[in-house]
Amino acid sequence: MFESLLIRIETALADSLPDSRVAPKRLHAAMRYAVLGGGKRIRPLLAYASGTLFGVAPGPLDPAACAVELIHAYSLVHDDLPSMDNDELRRGQPTVHIAFDEATAILAGDALQTLAFQLLANADIADKVKLAWLQTLAGASGVDGMCGGQALDIDATGQRQSPAELEHMHSLKTGALIRAAVRMGALAGNASTEQLNTLDRFASSLGLAFQLRDDLLDIEASSEQLGKTAGKDIAQAKSTYPALLGMDGARKRLRELAATMNEMLDQYGERATALRSLTQLAIERKH
Repeated sequence: MFESLLIRIETALADSLPDSRVAPKRLHAAMRYAVLGGGKRIRPLLAYASGTLFGVAPGPLDPAACAVELIHAYSLVHDDLPSMDNDELRRGQPTVHIAFDEATAILAGDALQTLAFQLLANADIADKVKLAWLQTLAGASGVDGMCGGQALDIDATGQRQSPAELEHMHSLKTGALIRAAVRMGALAGNASTEQLNTLDRFASSLGLAFQLRDDLLDIEASSEQLGKTAGKDIAQAKSTYPALLGMDGARKRLRELAATMNEMLDQYGERATALRSLTQLAIERKH
């Protein structure tokens, strides 16, 4: 059901990125490589699907959808660097620092991050929504979100975290950007504070479910299936949900989250069809 939206976001992303035939060509090429080399596009799809709850067409949401995906792409480029996870495979292709070089990868990530906020600042939408978008994405990207979660992840390497510590870390590292995507779609539809709070809770559960599935796939799937290095969490001695809860416990928690999320969407009826489908995709995906 997402074919047309996937075509839309791929086109919008390609149009938003600088031309690799224009100097600095190597940097521009690395940016396009990082973003356009595949991916599930879950975050932009969430922005579109959340907007659907409030009658917002895809067009006005293009800047938000692109921006949240650019932030995600930049985070992957930097996560893969030798100073971070030191990974050589992403989406079935060499990581950016392998395909280009480490300095170019750092610059590409930096440039993708700033481009995301430039797209929001230039969006053709009400100033009130634009400001809320900027605040939402900035909060989700910084020390109170994705970057803070990554720092906690680095600090915890080689240590056994409690389930509460692990959930907090992933609520920042993975969940914050997912919450931002859902919130940005709802903000465009002038959602009430109560509605935004409910969707924040939904998105928090979705972020946790997404990470749980990631942890399970890291054990169950091959590198070829994942398009990235399998077994990395075990090799780096990181706490994971299967390690703390066991495989059966992690699967049970995933089922519980799915039920909770579906209950939260009941009030929206058929308008929540897209969000329900994305929820199912997150917990059943094979890569």
